[in-house]
Amino acid sequence: MAFIDLSKNQIQAKIVYYGPGRGGKTTNLLYVHESMSKQVCGKMVTVDTKGDRTLFFDFLPLNIGQVLNMTIRIQLYTVPGQVMYNSTRKLVLRGVDGVVFVADSLKVQKNKNIESLENLIKNLSDQGLSVGQVPLVLQYNKRDLIESNIPLLPVAELECDLNEGLNVPYFEASAVLGTGVYETLREISKRTVRNIIQKVCGQIGC
Repeated sequence: MAFIDLSKNQIQAKIVYYGPGRGGKTTNLLYVHESMSKQVCGKMVTVDTKGDRTLFFDFLPLNIGQVLNMTIRIQLYTVPGQVMYNSTRKLVLRGVDGVVFVADSLKVQKNKNIESLENLIKNLSDQGLSVGQVPLVLQYNKRDLIESNIPLLPVAELECDLNEGLNVPYFEASAVLGTGVYETLREISKRTVRNIIQKVCGQIGC
């Protein structure tokens, strides 16, 4: 849930990048952090998890301007992909305002994608939230490998596996090259801020 600091006229929102291990969550944030002006994004904090290339979490506050005379700051997090770190995933999801689900386009990751999405839905449910209550965007990562000999899942199959019933926006992406990274971030930021504004207006009567 967004934190509203009336003394600073600031709304702080939390967006979490979720998905299977080594799917590209951390690479998304690294690309954003390295390509953005340091006046816009803050220091990235990382903590390694043993045995997982994915980082424990990434913290990246983004100042995206003002709404209702209040400054909106967005913090970006990732969760570890491995199942053994589910308690950490739950902790990072606490207070979430928006989610990017980063799916791995590799064919061998088909079941991991589905398991990870089911895990996200369960962990949200444990916090009293349905997946429909939280702004969500899907990203189908590693599409740059389409020209390689590595078998990839067709987008239509990813849509059937992950987006059937959700019907949320999706983006084809290559986090390594930066393709689709900002498009994904813009869409989830827009949806998250819109959702927060609706809640704030409901409280203060805009």
